Amino acid sequence: MYPGGNALNFSVYAQMLGESAAYLGIFGTDDEAFHIKAVLQELEIDTSRCKEIEGESGYALVGLENGDRVFLESNEGGIRQYHKLQLEEEDMKYIQSFDLLHTSKYSYMEEAMPKLRAAGVPISFDFSDDFTEEYLSEIGPNVDFSFLSCSHLSLSEAKNTLKKMISLGNKLAVATMGADGALLYDGNSFYKQKPRLIEAVDTLGAGDSFLTAFLVHLLQYEQEGIEAALAKGAEFAASSCLVEGAFGYGKAY
Repeated sequence: MYPGGNALNFSVYAQMLGESAAYLGIFGTDDEAFHIKAVLQELEIDTSRCKEIEGESGYALVGLENGDRVFLESNEGGIRQYHKLQLEEEDMKYIQSFDLLHTSKYSYMEEAMPKLRAAGVPISFDFSDDFTEEYLSEIGPNVDFSFLSCSHLSLSEAKNTLKKMISLGNKLAVATMGADGALLYDGNSFYKQKPRLIEAVDTLGAGDSFLTAFLVHLLQYEQEGIEAALAKGAEFAASSCLVEGAFGYGKAY
């Protein structure tokens, strides 16, 4: 078994890229939670504002087909199905000390998005591939950088989805399209990024590593522009595919 999950992966990848990153979420009380916490401590990622609730950690069973990850089943987030992350005043002050906040559809933070938006920290949101027009309209106005998995859409459908996100107030909207790479829209132009072709060991975390490296480079070196940031994202995503799990640290299950 390997530690992972979209927001957690983001914190790990950002730390790997030289940033000071933290993770704010809910831990269960099983052996899986203990392993994840131990790994984050080893990686020196701050988890001081995390909560602990009695119950089972979220997990997904993943198969590998020629190095490509295939999700088989999951427990739908474990305890996260029943316990929303309650953000206290100290949590909000803590969040405001960072340059960027990243969350996702599977963080179950929908109700808190307006509150997070009001904190004034730029927000990145991963919609995965499980989104509806209604969901995009609900969450989109509270997001600065949106990422959507669009392999199931045609190119014209993907472009229209990105246009919708910009119309909702996003600064940038990105569609990841598997082997076809990534497509970005900034309200004026579309940018295409081809993937770095490699013999993948495990593609788990490829999308997360792409968006993390893209945002880290964009925010650090804004003067280099969008294309340079996209290239950095593709490069880092390729390297993450050479590691088992999202970022390694496997344990016998």
